[in-house]
Amino acid sequence: MKAGRATDASPVAAVELTIAGRARTVYLKLEGRGPGGSVKERTARGLVGDLEARGVLRPGSVLVESTSGNLGVALAGLARTRGYDFLAVVDPKTTPENLARMRALGAEVELVDRPDAAGGYLLSRLARVRELCAASDRYVWPDQYENPANPLVHERETGPEIHRQLGGHVDAVVVAVSTGGTLAGIARFFRRSSPGTRLVAVDAVGSVALGGSPGPRLLTGIGAGRPSRFLAPGFYDERELVGDAEAFSACHALLAATGLELGGSSGAVLVAAARFLA
Repeated sequence: MKAGRATDASPVAAVELTIAGRARTVYLKLEGRGPGGSVKERTARGLVGDLEARGVLRPGSVLVESTSGNLGVALAGLARTRGYDFLAVVDPKTTPENLARMRALGAEVELVDRPDAAGGYLLSRLARVRELCAASDRYVWPDQYENPANPLVHERETGPEIHRQLGGHVDAVVVAVSTGGTLAGIARFFRRSSPGTRLVAVDAVGSVALGGSPGPRLLTGIGAGRPSRFLAPGFYDERELVGDAEAFSACHALLAATGLELGGSSGAVLVAAARFLA
């Protein structure tokens, strides 16, 4: 395993894998090099831009969102630059690094530690967001889980960028699923502009985002305690379920071989890409 160089703000890095004795190339889109530290920066811009366009945000409004971490960081940074307050509703799986980053950007953080019926915390976080919004009209919920602005920003930006950066020749795109917005947007673009490109949806073992069986999981940034509201079977050609140990092992292997540091959800995508190529 080895990686090529990447220098753009949100570049792609070529990683050479040996799969069943054959050399294969996987391109990693390094969203961590962007201004929000993850692909969720795009989602945050789409969501807040939608609220502003509809006139929902007013002086004194407080953005509130359920987040496992990366979207919270992105929304905290965006809220700070645009003059809004932000409350992140998180759970015990949120990493200390993301909690520190949100607080450093001025966000208020509220921890929900009651597991939901699916064994995770998503449904409990959502219930708390709804309680806050019902208690005061100061709270404005972007709702990354159902707001069409989520997939729309990826249809307009992420999908076309991938297509352009790879010279218009993309065999397959492998995407982690949580809300499903990123994959839904990318899929809409590729179904229209490059119908021969295969789309692979990656979910975590224990997640029900793509209809799996609920169970405990450690991975963050991938998976959900309820089915995605954005995705239908036509949006992807294959589904891969990846366990915690496989995903974390892929992160360690990539770091040792190339020096690239990935989060657990990206490790899951790498595992799924290797399976697809096999």
